[in-house]
Amino acid sequence: MFHDRSRYQSSRGYQLAPFRFSPLDGSRYIATNDVGEYVVLPREELVEFISHALPPDREAYKSLKSRHFMFDEYSRVALELLALKYRTRAEQLASFTGLHIFVVTLRCDHSCPYCQVSRQAEGRLDFDMSQEHADQALNFMFRSPSPALKIEFQGGEPLLHFERIRYIVERAKALNQVHGRDLQFVIASNLSRLTDEVLAFCREHGVLLSTSLDGPEALHNAQRPVRGGDSHQRTIDAIRRARQTLGPDAVSALMTTTQASLERVEDIIDEYVRQGFHGIFLRNVSPYGFAVRQRASRQYGVEAWVEFYKRGLAHILRINEQGYPLQEEFTAILLQKLFSPRGSTYVDLQSPSGIGIGALVYNYDGAVYASDEGRMLAEMGDFSFRLGHLSRDSYESIMTSETLLTHLSDTMPEGAPMCGDCAFLPYCGADPVFHQATLGDAVGHKAFSAFCKKQMGVLRHLIGLLEDDSRARDILLGWR
Repeated sequence: MFHDRSRYQSSRGYQLAPFRFSPLDGSRYIATNDVGEYVVLPREELVEFISHALPPDREAYKSLKSRHFMFDEYSRVALELLALKYRTRAEQLASFTGLHIFVVTLRCDHSCPYCQVSRQAEGRLDFDMSQEHADQALNFMFRSPSPALKIEFQGGEPLLHFERIRYIVERAKALNQVHGRDLQFVIASNLSRLTDEVLAFCREHGVLLSTSLDGPEALHNAQRPVRGGDSHQRTIDAIRRARQTLGPDAVSALMTTTQASLERVEDIIDEYVRQGFHGIFLRNVSPYGFAVRQRASRQYGVEAWVEFYKRGLAHILRINEQGYPLQEEFTAILLQKLFSPRGSTYVDLQSPSGIGIGALVYNYDGAVYASDEGRMLAEMGDFSFRLGHLSRDSYESIMTSETLLTHLSDTMPEGAPMCGDCAFLPYCGADPVFHQATLGDAVGHKAFSAFCKKQMGVLRHLIGLLEDDSRARDILLGWR
């Protein structure tokens, strides 16, 4: 519940600042303010606080005062500090779009059942990005005012069209001689086509690699079929070669949770440790593309994934206690939202949504999408998040289009039903594409939202650990 500003004035010793509160567990509540500061209180102290009856010698009083939930005659300067913290969290919006995704091909050599896009056969060259569209996308990208620009190559399997990757990287660096931005490059690939030529190019131009690793050999091979049945071995060999050529931190990995994964979270995490990774993202399957057609996303509910996450996080904490540093990446993002003055730039957890202003996608055919998930939704026949086309529309017309502005207006949780009263609001985003795909509406009814259930389930568990388990807290605070 949101505590209304109309209660701000008081004649009983202190004044209340705006805040929200929600149940944390059976006996405690979490209260948060607009800059993400939080306090956990038993119900009795929460009632005392709201009633202006909390004694100043209580520990809760000191916590609430130091975190800007109240002001008394000795702390008026804190009101200005609260405003400064709010501006600091919001200033990243001024940088505008920093992530630019180039879909250089839809062709792929794998046939993963949870694939989020409509992959195409290796011989379908008509699903490759042309040089003309690549040039148009680069010109479009450099119109963004962001001082840092990251180009991420996706597919399909982008290494099947490596010549276009080469062209875009070299052309981007040439253009940057004029624009002077901080340029980064990442190839999101299954690495099955990682040749010595590709590695030499990546080393020369500082290109990083991101791949998929779904767990131990049998599980990975079952979930990521490829001709020959040896996807896992190809991936592990490519990771080893990439580290030797590019450095130990030049390649990252991502897993996807399927029904077959649910009972094997410890095995999956152990595989990441075995392969020398120090981060793992326990990612749930997304409701797009083949994942929906083959019902991979409907084989388990969000509650099952939350339990998967809890077991996985417990195992990761045990591994850290044994001396091996390993962090769960989604948890690390939430810890940034909880404790960092600037929050997190993770696109999916922004207000307003990160679509368009956090990331843009240039599809192989020249279409421009507000997010990668919006591109995936279009492959299913829903073009709600297509903003325009590189050959027909200017930067100004796309970035001020009614499509983008309407979605941004609709995706500020502060004004969304149920979100405005929720204590977890400072740590959430809106995820309009997910709600469009699952509920048929970009705002979505939060009572039926799997996104909301996931966020609240994870946040309640995480904050409970921070409050109740000192060993877990020490480890977790090292991740942010």
